[in-house]
Amino acid sequence: MGWWKTILDDVDSVFDRDPAARSRWEIALTYPGLHAVWWHRVAHALWRRNWRLLARLISNVSRWLTGIEIHPGARIGRRFFIDHGMGVVIGETAEIGDDCTLYHGVTLGGTTWREGKRHPTLGAGVVVGAGAKILGPITLGEGVRVGSNAVVLKDAPDGATLVGIPARVVEQRAEQSETKRRVAQRLGFDAYGVARDMPDPVATVVDRLLDHVQAVDGQLDEMADALRSLGVDVSRPSRPSLDGCHLDEEDGVAGCGRAPTGEKTPENTAENTTGARD
Repeated sequence: MGWWKTILDDVDSVFDRDPAARSRWEIALTYPGLHAVWWHRVAHALWRRNWRLLARLISNVSRWLTGIEIHPGARIGRRFFIDHGMGVVIGETAEIGDDCTLYHGVTLGGTTWREGKRHPTLGAGVVVGAGAKILGPITLGEGVRVGSNAVVLKDAPDGATLVGIPARVVEQRAEQSETKRRVAQRLGFDAYGVARDMPDPVATVVDRLLDHVQAVDGQLDEMADALRSLGVDVSRPSRPSLDGCHLDEEDGVAGCGRAPTGEKTPENTAENTTGARD
C-alpha cells in the first residue's frame, strides 16, 4: 500500500525537522503544512487525469483550511515538509525534490506571463527560510539553503547557502560521500555535515576586522619594545579626546579643538589675520 507508506514517511519526516513534534497523532492532526501536502496529492492526481476543475476546487479548499496555496499542477517529491506554512505559495510549474523544507511566507513564483516552465525547481534536501521568494524558471541544486526574506533570481549550485536581496552565495559546501541522497532523506541539508544555523556575513566581516586590529596592535607593541631597547623614548599615543568638539547648527560642520563659527578666540583671530595677508 504505497499511499500508506507515503503518509507514514511524511509524518516521520517531521520528527527530524521539528523538535516541537511529540507524537504521530499530534503531527497528523495539527500540522497544516502536512494537511496541505496531502490535499495537494489528491488534487495533483486529479490534475494529471485532466479533472482540472475538480483539482482546482480541492486546491482552493486546502488553501482556505490551511492558508497554504499549492497549484495542483506542481510536482512535489517525498517527505516534503512545510513548517507553520501560512502564506506559502507554490506555482503551477514548480518542481520540488525529496526531503525539502519550506517555512512560512515562502513563494515559488513566476516572472513571466508566457506559457511553459515559469516556476523554480528545487533539488533534494533544499531548505527555504521564512519569507523567501524564489522567482522564475531557475534551479536550486541539492542541499541548497535559502535565508529568510532572500529573493533568489538565479540558479544555485549544490550545497550553496543564499542570503540577501538579490540573493548571493555566501557559503558552498562540498559533498562528503556518495550516500548523500540517502542520508538527506532523514537529515535534509545536514547531509553536508554542517550546522543548521545560517551564516551571518556581516558578523564574519566584523570578526575579521577585529582580528586584524588586534594583530596590528601586537605588531605596534613589538616595534615600540624594539625602539625602547635602543634607547628611544616611545610612549603609546593616547586616545583623542572629545572635549571641545562641536557641531555648527547653521551649516552642519563638525570640528574638535576649534570654537564654533562666530566665536572669536586668539587662535581664530590669528588664523584669519594670516589668511588675509595671504
